[in-house]
Amino acid sequence: MSFFTILILSTLAATVYTSGNYGDIKKVPTTGASCATAKQDKLNVCGVEASKRLAQNDLGRINKYKSKILSVANQKKIDPSIIAGIMSRESRGGSILKNGWGDYNNGFGLMQVDKRYHTLKGTWDSETHIAQAVDIFISTYNQIEKKFPGQSKERILKAMAPAAASANEEGESQYSQGFCATSLDRDGA
Repeated sequence: MSFFTILILSTLAATVYTSGNYGDIKKVPTTGASCATAKQDKLNVCGVEASKRLAQNDLGRINKYKSKILSVANQKKIDPSIIAGIMSRESRGGSILKNGWGDYNNGFGLMQVDKRYHTLKGTWDSETHIAQAVDIFISTYNQIEKKFPGQSKERILKAMAPAAASANEEGESQYSQGFCATSLDRDGA
């Protein structure tokens, strides 16, 4: 799923933040969902159109957590659309979880916090879980910002957001170790 999905999900958060401290998701360019991702919902389109449809399919499920998302977003000064987008990407708003678990029983909760790197907090759909995942996101964001000084907030978001909750204890994820480095080095500031 793409950042366009997050943009669609931003209807969830229209009244709280326009961007927060970690970038404005509406300024992040995207090519949309891959065809493989689109097939999760048996879609025969790819790209931005697929992202729109996937987001619409997830919106009802994610809206159940709106008050928790907005509360954490307010506490952490983060765009709630980022939280909703990660929730959509990682668990499809909880619909693909079995008893709160996904990712071969390594990922936990709506935002798929990886048990191999983190002591899990809260129940799979709790505000405590969402806050923990956002803390991991923020830690990873800050690590990348340090590693690549001078990058815009939106470039950092594009490079790292989808895997932030899987980061290890040091805030390192595959994005801060590999993909992000390649993406930011290749594309420049």
